[in-house]
Amino acid sequence: MKQLSRRNFLRNTAFIGGGLLMSNAALGNVKLASANERLNLVCVGIGNRAAEVIKELYKTGLCNVVALCDVDLEAPHTLEILKLFPNVPRFRDFRQMFDKMGGQIDAVSIGTPDFAHFAITMMAIDMGIHVYVEKPMASTFWEAELMIQKAQKFNKVVTQMGNQGHSEPNYFQFKSWHEAGIIKDVTRIDAHMNFARRWHTWDANIKGFPYPERIPSTLDWDMWQMQTLGHDYNKDFVNGQWRCWFDFGMGALGDWGAHILDTAHEFLQLGLPHRVEAVKLLEHNSYFFPKSSTLKFKFAKRKHMPALDINWYDGLDNLPEIPSGYGGSGLDPNIPAPSTGKVEAVQLNPGKIIYSKDLIFKGGSHASILEIIPEEKAREVAKLLPEIPKSPSNHFANFLKACKGLEKTRSSFEVAGPLSQVFCLGVIAQRLNAKFDFDPVKKEILNDRFANALLYGPPPAKGWEQFYRV
Repeated sequence: MKQLSRRNFLRNTAFIGGGLLMSNAALGNVKLASANERLNLVCVGIGNRAAEVIKELYKTGLCNVVALCDVDLEAPHTLEILKLFPNVPRFRDFRQMFDKMGGQIDAVSIGTPDFAHFAITMMAIDMGIHVYVEKPMASTFWEAELMIQKAQKFNKVVTQMGNQGHSEPNYFQFKSWHEAGIIKDVTRIDAHMNFARRWHTWDANIKGFPYPERIPSTLDWDMWQMQTLGHDYNKDFVNGQWRCWFDFGMGALGDWGAHILDTAHEFLQLGLPHRVEAVKLLEHNSYFFPKSSTLKFKFAKRKHMPALDINWYDGLDNLPEIPSGYGGSGLDPNIPAPSTGKVEAVQLNPGKIIYSKDLIFKGGSHASILEIIPEEKAREVAKLLPEIPKSPSNHFANFLKACKGLEKTRSSFEVAGPLSQVFCLGVIAQRLNAKFDFDPVKKEILNDRFANALLYGPPPAKGWEQFYRV
């Protein structure tokens, strides 16, 4: 690859980026900032949800897309982004991309499967590259911990986890209502996600991983596995199917938890729980997630806030208690459609019910704001409600502006890390069908040695150990 000065690189990529605008309706009418105001963004993972993230980052006008990296280049799901940015370097291995392009990179978007976030993030931060990574941050508790520590050590590197509702009305309403004392003395939150999941049609009596299949010619299977190397290829591991398996994904909890519980976790200062319980699991097995799960997370008293329980419900018919006056179950139109098709309404759409000493709040997911229920109670307190500030930037612009020192990211690893770790603890309870006590200070599971080992997961495959150092 020809060596380029940063000035020439900026000029060349600015020309490429500007030329794209006129011919690609998928990007919309993008107004680019001047060349010296734009950041050079590389993208690891370019298909499915990652493609949407890349387009949203580019639409801000604050970045040039200067390189693309995917282990399955030119597979059907990657073609859109390849066509939108046809003249930038392409890589299958993020390590080669970082090594070759080095100081020419300002920021990276990471839209890979959950288990693959870790190594890419650790290498990027080591190189001083700002990181936007999809939720959840990592698929093991300890990997999330190392990511938090790495970001603290390299504190000039900007980090943002991709729970985009954290820059929308949901965030600013919860913050202002909490500061005004409307949301206070919360003792219970029932969070629910009852959409159909990919694994709901599978036989729960499966006694092993699926049989090996021929690896597609476009796919670097060893690179796809990264530090989890050791699985044989099967179509039911890739393109979203990874979310089904304990070895690769985080199930419904990891997928939706950050969109439902993010504001409560941050503004109620929940941190880490002291107890996690698998209350009820339907068709539990050792390989993929249960057909439905009811989990309980117990959080201790914090400062002037009482102890709090979060009850998590997933599965088609696994619903929380519905309080009187709840009303209908609306669906936020801004929820991104899954790669498998449209989001369809169900009996109870994703959201939460928040119980405090004096009030009950009904909320959705992503950008959805809270309502006070029942209606009569909402009318009583209407005059006390503060005005909700407007968001100065969406989640993508917030990240890029933070990279330029203009804003602070709203879902930095300091905020998003402990939230992701809560979900990692929940997945351990699901995997083992267990209940355990957890020490939030020592970060240890106290009464189950096997569960404690799962905080770390299996040792990384040879060649990937280097990323496990802060």
